Amino acid sequence: MPWIDDNRCTGCGICVEECPVDVIWMENERANIDMNECIRCAICHDVCPTDAVRHDSEKENEIVKDNVNNVKRNIEACAKYLSEPDKWKCLERTIKHFIREKNIVEKTLQELEKLRKSQS
Repeated sequence: MPWIDDNRCTGCGICVEECPVDVIWMENERANIDMNECIRCAICHDVCPTDAVRHDSEKENEIVKDNVNNVKRNIEACAKYLSEPDKWKCLERTIKHFIREKNIVEKTLQELEKLRKSQS
């Protein structure tokens, strides 16, 4: 998914003009993308003269770090409000959650591969 690097965005508005579904707008002279409505066509990537439109893969390490920090905060809250052993139960539930999310992604990818093959 695309995102805007505010340090690179000059506010030229080319991405706004070229977005086929009108989900990019300018605010404070910087582009913003409505990710709920974005169709991931990558036109904004292609037309940005300053490479301000970036890809999520650049944020993978940051996202992992945020996830781990959120889990740490949650298990400490479990220990504070429940009991010390409960924090490890919270960790186990969170691990199950991420395994479930991983399984969903894997199954989704399998279905998308079928779709890709059906278009060939």
